[in-house]
Amino acid sequence: MRNTFKITAAVLATGALTLGLTACGSDKADTKADANDKLVVAATPVPHAEILEYIKKNLAKKAGLNLEVKEFTDYVTPNTATEDGSVDANYFQTTPYLKDFNKKQGTHLKSVATVHLEPLGLYSEKAKKLDGLKKGGTIALPNDADNESRALRFLARNGIITLKSGSEATATPQDIAKNPKDLEFKEVEAAQTPRSLKDVDAAVINGNYAIGAGLKPAKDALALESTKNNAYNNVLAVKEGNEDDPRVKKLAKLLTSPEVKKFIEDKYKGSVLPSF
Repeated sequence: MRNTFKITAAVLATGALTLGLTACGSDKADTKADANDKLVVAATPVPHAEILEYIKKNLAKKAGLNLEVKEFTDYVTPNTATEDGSVDANYFQTTPYLKDFNKKQGTHLKSVATVHLEPLGLYSEKAKKLDGLKKGGTIALPNDADNESRALRFLARNGIITLKSGSEATATPQDIAKNPKDLEFKEVEAAQTPRSLKDVDAAVINGNYAIGAGLKPAKDALALESTKNNAYNNVLAVKEGNEDDPRVKKLAKLLTSPEVKKFIEDKYKGSVLPSF
């Protein structure tokens, strides 16, 4: 995207030491930001960076917000970069993922605005319908704990498997109690699930990665996650202590504005749903 920094995993890996040294030298949460300073926000490309770019081009100037968008292609670096102050905020994750990340990584991130839902979907290049999944087939799942348990609950709700009672919140393939089709489960990085479609019978894919791969969730999914009572809304997050940053407040207001709601509805046509 124009005026957007794209950061690959390789570049991030080589820059990790530099980021670590930066973190030792300063604590962004302890530095009071000026309302006119640039706000740097980490985001995955679709739909998060697209929504932020819409704000940057159409709404930010009038609101007095100097917005810079940095694109990341994974679910880890946006949080570590927010924690160490390399970026000011991030917009890419669900609340359960944020909480799990804080717990496991010792980070101090907080949600400041709830923006949208990307329905999880089951996709296949081999089956045309849900009941067309072949016996003994393989299904790819996201390999991070939060998205994997979410994917397994999704499969259970659609009658593909049954989970052991009480295991739902932290389910792994080992918690499958009944598997009528004797399916096998392949754990892959969430970002790689669309690419895995050619090698498996079906894949559970996060909405943003499905859209990024050219899939149309509302049309192409064999089954699609419901928005009803769904905890997996995507949020704008900052490091604890930066919740009252005036720039963050401006962005939170814009992200939940009528203009952004219309943009989401018009552009994604049900594949991304406003949560406000």
